Amino acid sequence: MRLTTPLLFLLPLTLTAAAQQQQKPLSETFQSWFEKAKSYLPSQPAAAATSPIASTAAAAASKTVVPLTPENWKSHLTPTSSTPADGPEDWMILFSGGNKSCYGRCAGVETAWNKAAALLTADPTAPRLAYVNCDTTPVLCTTWAAAVPTIWWVQLPVVGAGQSKPATTIRILGLNTTTVTAGDIVKIHAEKTYEKRPVYEGALHPFDGWVARSGLSVPLGYVLYAFANIPSWAFMIVISMGSRYIMSKRVGGGQADVNRAQRTAPLGGAPPANEPAAR
Repeated sequence: MRLTTPLLFLLPLTLTAAAQQQQKPLSETFQSWFEKAKSYLPSQPAAAATSPIASTAAAAASKTVVPLTPENWKSHLTPTSSTPADGPEDWMILFSGGNKSCYGRCAGVETAWNKAAALLTADPTAPRLAYVNCDTTPVLCTTWAAAVPTIWWVQLPVVGAGQSKPATTIRILGLNTTTVTAGDIVKIHAEKTYEKRPVYEGALHPFDGWVARSGLSVPLGYVLYAFANIPSWAFMIVISMGSRYIMSKRVGGGQADVNRAQRTAPLGGAPPANEPAAR
C-alpha cells in the first residue's frame, strides 16, 4: 500500500511526539491522569448560607442570656434590688437540649428563643433571661426535674432588712417543638400568658421545696441522674439475681422443715389420722 505525501510529512512529527511522551517523568504523567480524573468527579455543593437574621439573633442572645450551670445558678438567680417596693424580679429560663435530652427536636425552639431574646432586649420591662442546656448540664435539669423544652417563669422575691423571705413563684410553660415561634415566646411576657399556668409547689422546688430546704438537692440530682443512665439490662440482671435468691431461700427453708419433721417423728411412725393413739 502506498502512503500519500501528507501522511509521509506528518509521520516524523508523530514519532517525535511519541518519543517526547515516553521521556516525560512518571510523576508528571500521574499528575495529568489525576487532574483528568478530578474533572469527572461531581463538584461539592456550596454550603447553605446562614441567615443573617438568625446569626444576629443568636449573637444578641449570647450577650443577654445567662447560661446556668449547677455551680452558678444560685449566684445568678438572686435579686439585684434590695428594696421590697421594687417587687419580685422576673426571670424567663429556657430548658432545652440536643440529641441526648431533646432527641434532636429542639433546634426550632432555640432558633425562636434567640429571636425572642433579641426582641426582649429592647424592652426595659422584659424579664432577665437564662438558658439551661440539659445535654451539657444534665445534673441541674435532673435536680430541678425540668422537662425539655420548657420555659420557667421565676419570680424572685425581694427581701428587706428584718423581713422573712417570701416564697419564690415558679410557673412552667411547655413549648411545641414544631409550631413555636418567637412571637409565642414574646407573648409570655407581653401578654402575661404565664399567669394562666399554675404555680409549681412540688417537693423538688429548687428554692422552697423540702428537698432544697434539707440541702439534698444536689445529692439527689446526682442519684437520679445515675439511675437514669443505668441501662435497662442491668436492672434485669439485678431483678433476676434477687428472684433467684428468694426462691432458693424458700426451697431451702421448706426442705429444712421436712428434715426437722423426720428427725422428731417416733420410730414406729405416726398413727393414722382417723385412729387414736395407743395408751
